Amino acid sequence: MTDRHHLLVHGGTFAAVGDRGDISGVRGTGSPDGLFVRDGRHLSRWQLTVDGAVPEVLSPVSGGDAARCVLVPRGGRDEPPSCTLFREQAVGDSSFVELLRVTSNRPVPTTVRLALTVDADFADQFELRSDHRTYAKAGAVRRRQVLDDGVEFTYRRGEWRSVTSVTADPAPDGVEETGTGARRLVWALELPPHGSAALTLRVMARPHGEKRALRVPSSPSALTEKLLAHEAQFMEGVAFPTGWPELAAACARGLADLAALQVPATGPDGEDLRVPAAGAPWFLTLLGRDALLTSLFALPYLPGPAAATLLALSAAQATETGRASVAQPGKIVHEVRHGELAHFQQVPYGRYYGSVDATPLFLVLLGTYVEQTGDTELARRLEPHARAAVGWMLDHGGLTSRGYLVYRADEGGLANQNWKDSPGAICWADGTRPTGPVTAAGAQGYAYDALRRTAWTARTVWGDETYAALLEQAAADLRDRFQRDFWMPEHSFPALALDGRGHQVDALASDAGHLLWSGLLDKEYGEVVGRRLLEPDFFSGWGVRTLAAGQPAYHPLSYHRGSVWPHDNALIALGLARYGLHDEARAVANGMVDAATATGHRLPEVLAGHGRDTHAEPVPYPHACVRESRSAAAPLALLTAVGGV
Repeated sequence: MTDRHHLLVHGGTFAAVGDRGDISGVRGTGSPDGLFVRDGRHLSRWQLTVDGAVPEVLSPVSGGDAARCVLVPRGGRDEPPSCTLFREQAVGDSSFVELLRVTSNRPVPTTVRLALTVDADFADQFELRSDHRTYAKAGAVRRRQVLDDGVEFTYRRGEWRSVTSVTADPAPDGVEETGTGARRLVWALELPPHGSAALTLRVMARPHGEKRALRVPSSPSALTEKLLAHEAQFMEGVAFPTGWPELAAACARGLADLAALQVPATGPDGEDLRVPAAGAPWFLTLLGRDALLTSLFALPYLPGPAAATLLALSAAQATETGRASVAQPGKIVHEVRHGELAHFQQVPYGRYYGSVDATPLFLVLLGTYVEQTGDTELARRLEPHARAAVGWMLDHGGLTSRGYLVYRADEGGLANQNWKDSPGAICWADGTRPTGPVTAAGAQGYAYDALRRTAWTARTVWGDETYAALLEQAAADLRDRFQRDFWMPEHSFPALALDGRGHQVDALASDAGHLLWSGLLDKEYGEVVGRRLLEPDFFSGWGVRTLAAGQPAYHPLSYHRGSVWPHDNALIALGLARYGLHDEARAVANGMVDAATATGHRLPEVLAGHGRDTHAEPVPYPHACVRESRSAAAPLALLTAVGGV
């Protein structure tokens, strides 16, 4: 996101506001603008004027759990502003609250005319992305109803119904039409000499299917106190490293973000859960891969998210084949959406299974969770789901027929279905894209680890020695095949992937570090790979690049061809530690912690690949999620990899 937008997040609700606290509702910018709940925009305009003009920014919105700014009417040196406006905004569960205080700067009584233009267009998030797609909405109807203390917006399309209510205390003097569908709430405030007046504005969003009794908090400060209490409860009992204060600060900041990113989900028996959303703004929803990795990173310190994620993904596990959704029996869901376009199947993401690696990662998390917590009850409860996931890997996934987990580009969804899922992410060193079914290296590591961990669970919890032996043999065979087919002797490095004809896709990529994390490589190969990842073409000084510099395909501002991803580096650090490369692991951790320290202790989704030797601060990636669960949990993984001293 650019610096024109500031993000407020709580659970499945977020608001993106500008420097003066306004929402303009402009489409096609590539950044969200508005109040969003469950993939729908419930406020598309929220624009304040003073005496008929847009006020100037004296102090722009700053970051934090609340948005605060100071505004003044336009004036000059010879005619100072008549008043000062103090805005404070916060979001809650399906709600948005603003406290607006107006203070007179004059020694005589003053009338200040305020107007707030509000609208709710109920646009689906997929309509607002900059991919130039349009979606038909036959029969859609929007209505506006004036209330005693505000206005209510309603949207209907068939059985779909969404509502946004805007109320004010004190009530507006009037609600005016604008000719655009928006409504303008107006007040004439009579201020005594140097006196003040306050308005409290409350927005309640009720998305389609919402059945809970919702209540808007009384004020931004009350809401902020509630959010801070939630953060404190979420991270209760976590011990931060005392010998490395910068890492401790990054862990604390990450846990606070994870607390805000917990979104509702449902378990196999209909139980209510909270799971890590992938990230805000575009992915404030359950993504299988993201939730699994986030939960793995946090598991040694917070086992709760892992248990909730396993239950939620079990409930969404595919039981039949679906062409549009790329579903196959036993497959773990990649993405869950709740918006209008998903509801009417105009996008395939209601439940979308276009991921080759969520299924093995599900098994990795289950085995790791049981091993670390001793919660054998959950392992027994999820035994049918785990066996179904193994069945998918062996059958539909390709382990039995092709020897590897394989995916094919999905024309209606994702071309690449591993963690590097942008269209050109899997490529040769010269940038050429592979054709046919793709065998991504990292996914084979996850599959190997999944087979081994599930074998352990089968033997120690399920009491099935025969099944355990079968999985162990499958893992050993996979390891032998991989090192034969993927290893590039001329580079002393594994290929990024195999193409449809089994040819090595020869780009040198950070995915090799994931093979260390999963333990797929022999020790000799693993040590060579680990040291190679710390060479200057890979290691930027902040972290390991997704693609080594110097290759024609490399670009420091490409999403997956040269940028630096914190979660990628967290996996690499864990892998380096696994192979005994502790100095290298600490170098990665140092770079990541320094990057976090330079950005307010928060690691973004992704950084540009520009080197530390050419720029003394990490260069932002222009379209990164501001809050991303895997990045938020990455400092915890670094703590696991290298400790806090």
